[in-house]
Amino acid sequence: MSSNLVIVYHRQPYEEVEVDGKIEYRENKSPNGIVPTLKSFFGRFEKGAWVAWKEAEDPSNPDFERVIEIDDQYGTYSVSRLPLTREQVSSFYHVSSKEAFWPILHGFKERYNYDPVDWPTFREVNWAFAEAAAAEAAEGAVVWVHDYNLWLVPGYLRKLRPDVKISFYHHTPFPSADIFNVLPWRKEILESLLACDVVGFHIPRYVNNFVHAARSLLEVDVLKREKVKPELSSQTSALSEQSVPTRLTYGGHEITLQASPVGVDVEYIERLAGTEETAVKLAEVRKELGEAQLILSVGRTDYTKGGIEQLQSYERLLDSRPDLRGKVRLMHVSVAANRNMVAYEEIQNDLEQLAGRINGRFGSFEWQPVALISQPVPFRDLIAYYQAADVAWITPLADGMNLVCKEYCAARTDGDGVLVLSEFAGAAVELSSAVLTNPFSHRAMDSAISAALVMSEEDRRARMEEMRRVVSKHDIRFWAEDQIQAFGAKDLPVSLVSPAA
Repeated sequence: MSSNLVIVYHRQPYEEVEVDGKIEYRENKSPNGIVPTLKSFFGRFEKGAWVAWKEAEDPSNPDFERVIEIDDQYGTYSVSRLPLTREQVSSFYHVSSKEAFWPILHGFKERYNYDPVDWPTFREVNWAFAEAAAAEAAEGAVVWVHDYNLWLVPGYLRKLRPDVKISFYHHTPFPSADIFNVLPWRKEILESLLACDVVGFHIPRYVNNFVHAARSLLEVDVLKREKVKPELSSQTSALSEQSVPTRLTYGGHEITLQASPVGVDVEYIERLAGTEETAVKLAEVRKELGEAQLILSVGRTDYTKGGIEQLQSYERLLDSRPDLRGKVRLMHVSVAANRNMVAYEEIQNDLEQLAGRINGRFGSFEWQPVALISQPVPFRDLIAYYQAADVAWITPLADGMNLVCKEYCAARTDGDGVLVLSEFAGAAVELSSAVLTNPFSHRAMDSAISAALVMSEEDRRARMEEMRRVVSKHDIRFWAEDQIQAFGAKDLPVSLVSPAA
């Protein structure tokens, strides 16, 4: 049976575990991520399908299961798995996507590496995704494509299946035209995205950047421009916009543009925050801290996340404020997402050296200034750390959204805590009550963390109340409703299945 909704995403929607020689498909360990949210849409359509890749030694092996059926709490759906060789995965994902596209998307032209890109392989993989989606889609189905490593899928799919409705959601920033146009394949990418019916981004700035890039190369007309909604038009963030195009036309085809920030599952986080298990963990953390204030930073090991700049600011803080020594601790969680890439290994080494230097300079037998955690923290434990943290210090140099800061606010059911947030994170457009800072400025970073540590309880609670209101309103269900409306399926129910606590 063909599918009414086909989700095209590079990751499979489960984890494969071998038990007694057999493969079992289990729920993803992180119940708060984007994958469970996407799967929740299957319950609103008669039949759903997911298209992803799976590494295979021999893609032509007839025993490779290309399509499997999954039946879980989100419904019954099929998963089309594209067999890619290790070389294809490396070329398509690690080289083209991470070494060429990733730095450009985040504005790091100096890290852009064009030479090793194998564009024919990128096209080949994207074509395979498009073919699989075309084979799964029913007449007039919605095909929902996700993220920049599948940029060419919409253009190919439009040729294969002109009847389907194509929606694309961009999970990263979209840079200004002068940055994006560094890519030699810029026109091909833009033409593919303009083959969509809907193109979605987190915030209005990324929509405007996309339109500017498209109009710099192609005959694109803006049919409609609207004033940005008040909740996304904060004038305190570097990423603020006051108006945004919502309708384009290109080659006789109309495209809807959408600014819709991804949120977190607030209901689920608050349930975890209220469990006895979390209370026990929280008590352990507070006992270990003693009278010291806890600063918490959580992110991936990536040059875009500003980990080096943050540790340098912490070192300057301890250098200039001897009175804080022994009275404050930084828990810096930095987990490698791509362990096989040299760039990320270098960042990890730099973080370890800097953390070691700080502990060597200021630490004592009784007090360690910084704890650098390079392993993932279980989400249930992380909730307790959120609750224990006097300050959440989230200062990426560039970030499409950043959900950690939203998780922190959702977990603070006690209404306390301070969020220090980079104004270059997409979330800063929504969370204007945070202590916003510029991670490129030593003075701004140092003054922000200093102010957070001495902020009055009245100010802390007033800011947190406003941020919790925004995070609760713009939760994952809010995003889901926006997507449903963009699909043109307004009559479908908008209800997410939350994992059991």
